[in-house]
Amino acid sequence: MAGELDEYGMVLNLSDVKHVIKREVTSQLDFSYLNEVWPEFAYTLPTTEYLAKVIWDRLAPYLPLVKIQLFEHPELWADYLGNAMEAYLTISTHFSAAHRLASPRLSYEENCEIYGKCARPHGHGHNYHLEVTVKGVIDPRTGMLADLAQLQAVIDDTVVEPFDHTFLNKDIPYFAEVVPTAENIAVHIRDLLHEPIRQLGASLHKVKLIESPNNSAEVYGLVSSTSENAAAVALPQLATV
Repeated sequence: MAGELDEYGMVLNLSDVKHVIKREVTSQLDFSYLNEVWPEFAYTLPTTEYLAKVIWDRLAPYLPLVKIQLFEHPELWADYLGNAMEAYLTISTHFSAAHRLASPRLSYEENCEIYGKCARPHGHGHNYHLEVTVKGVIDPRTGMLADLAQLQAVIDDTVVEPFDHTFLNKDIPYFAEVVPTAENIAVHIRDLLHEPIRQLGASLHKVKLIESPNNSAEVYGLVSSTSENAAAVALPQLATV
């Protein structure tokens, strides 16, 4: 929600907000059979993304909404921003890989000056956490903005399986000349997923790659060929971007 702070330092009284959410949404949905609980689901299935939209529609008359974020489970969630039938769906997954931060065009000493101990010759590993967010229009019959099983398969086949348990510098041809920083890995994943996701009828909105608890990178979908790499944003721990 969004709004001006009142004299008590609140946008809205939190107790009032909780009461509205319980009255209009959670008391009706909790322990229910979603397909039959609300008339909105008589013709459109209660997918995560469509359920987020319907919750927005039911709360919007009472609350100054900015976004509804609905988690089906920790690895799948939807965002709805009040834009007709457009929504966002995020799949979370992971892979493990090793890398070395060193440019082949620089000496060992120069690489160490830039990348520190990450330039050591034998590399090091990470358990990468990957979030892929797609954007699309919810189908009024299926309730989906993209086929979930096909989307999961695209991410697994294009990124997770090829990248998992690899030494990125040597096993992924792209990184033979490109230093596999978190930013560059995210950019490459974005480029790999762009067309397969488009073929599913959605568009790739964002790739977020969490390399460690201390750093992550976010890359947004392709807009033009001149701005591909400009979209990468590295997020150090506790930084505000």
